[in-house]
Amino acid sequence: MSSFPLAFGYIMGAVLLLALPRRLRPAAFLAVTAVSFYLLLQLEAGASLALGFLEYELVLARVDSLSLAFGYVFVIISLVGGVYSFHVKDALQQTSALLYAGGALGVVFAGDLFTLFVFWEVMAIASMCLILARRTPDANRAGLRYLLVHALGGSLLMAGILLHLHQTGSMAFDSFDGSPASYLILVAFAINAAIPPLHAWLSDAYPRATVTGAVFLSAFTTKTAVYVLARGFAGLDLLMWAGAIMAVYGVVFAILENDIRRLLAYHIISQVGFMVAAIGIGTELAINGATAHAFAHILYKALLFMGAGAVLYATGRSKLSELGGLGRTMPLVLMLFMIGAFSISGFPLFSGFVSKSMAVYAAERSLMEPVVLLLQLASIGTFFSIALKLPYYTWFGPDRGIKPSPLPAGMYIGMGLLAAANVAIGVYPALLYNVMPFPVDYAPFTFAKLIATTQLLVFSGIGFWLLRGILGGKDTITLDVDWFYRRTSRLAYTVFSVWLSRPFEEVDRLSLRVARFVARQSANPPHAMAEAVRSIGYFFSSGKRPASIASPFNPDHYRLSLSVMVMVMLAIFAFFLGFSYFN
Repeated sequence: MSSFPLAFGYIMGAVLLLALPRRLRPAAFLAVTAVSFYLLLQLEAGASLALGFLEYELVLARVDSLSLAFGYVFVIISLVGGVYSFHVKDALQQTSALLYAGGALGVVFAGDLFTLFVFWEVMAIASMCLILARRTPDANRAGLRYLLVHALGGSLLMAGILLHLHQTGSMAFDSFDGSPASYLILVAFAINAAIPPLHAWLSDAYPRATVTGAVFLSAFTTKTAVYVLARGFAGLDLLMWAGAIMAVYGVVFAILENDIRRLLAYHIISQVGFMVAAIGIGTELAINGATAHAFAHILYKALLFMGAGAVLYATGRSKLSELGGLGRTMPLVLMLFMIGAFSISGFPLFSGFVSKSMAVYAAERSLMEPVVLLLQLASIGTFFSIALKLPYYTWFGPDRGIKPSPLPAGMYIGMGLLAAANVAIGVYPALLYNVMPFPVDYAPFTFAKLIATTQLLVFSGIGFWLLRGILGGKDTITLDVDWFYRRTSRLAYTVFSVWLSRPFEEVDRLSLRVARFVARQSANPPHAMAEAVRSIGYFFSSGKRPASIASPFNPDHYRLSLSVMVMVMLAIFAFFLGFSYFN
């Protein structure tokens, strides 16, 4: 069991769920994740599991400190997500969630590119199902767009792997060398990391997923992309600048958003920017910062999506312009949500403070002042929109007389577990630092860091209070770069499905006429020949095309008689086939 590939446990569990009665599936879901957590604890760095495939070696499980760090948090969030979704009896959601988590673990422990690709595609299909499982027209359209984008990413990844294999002869998944193949792979990874302008699929699809499905979506796709970037492209300067811009980009759109889950989706883009920037810096401190922030981000972002999902579940609403006054009716959800909000904002004694500050400190140590400035701006915007704007207009603000429905107990327990984890890591950072890929020599609770963080938070709070009257949610649509491919998709549909299809439709009509004529003539060849002779004779004698000529044959016989011509053609075909076979 020291090298058991956890992904297969999740996949077998997903198959098992399909055979179980509805009432047993939630408990079986938790059992699969609990057993996987036990197996994960048995894994030791350096263990591996390989098998031969054609002329290559596939490494189904490669265990080291980096893969273990991501493996721990992936199993934890799948377990807590199972608690939160314990009330769900939908087989599509339950099996998709297990397959999704299994695909993510398969990517994290993959030691070769072929195994990586297989589990990469499992993730894409399973995550799409969590979007489609909401079963609304918007979700169906978003799921299709999501699939098309990830199909493009998968195609680029496969092309890069094949080219890499041709150039090097190796399937091993290690650091890439800057070859053309590696850039194809980089773009595929960048799509899953939601690096602008390749990010619009995330903010488009995640808000349209099911209440519980969005929790799983927030955890796996972008963080597996962070893992593979750290594994294959650490120290690439392009990633450092892309991540810094990404952090600010996501915050700006989050401030403009009206839908609470879309607002949180943009903050995934922003927070992943911190991780990508740290990976671009590439030092041991920076990789630790990226890994720590990915770990903490999964915990607090899932908690935030749980809180937003609870509001949607209880009220049926998710827009700030339609919410307000829930503080009295949903106080416990507010309290748990705020723990996630303080964590993502980098409050001292919460998880985000001990992880995000490490990533920023890595940029400071590398003398990247512009990067530090952009990350600090993103931190201000995060507190502004997540800890102030969203809770103010959801739980406070104008009371709209909403009477929320009761929440299942599992939703409260799931949120409580994640809230406790975020506080525990914030108070005792060693819980997080002890599982990092490199030894951690970083002290988050210094006087200078505490003062700097407090200043950012206080001035952000003052700014929000002064501007709160104009920051309320407005029932508008925020245009992002997806506008371009939505518009071009309509143009492409008009050109290829309307204009260019017309000649093919005419060819189809002509082919149908020819086929009908041949069928008519071959139904009774003697009748067809007699009618043709009579028509030709009539035309030459009178100079006119005959309207109709009485047939000496019975019309019923004409319709029902066996096709002599077809029988003759089949006989000729059989003769030549037999002749060619025996000679």
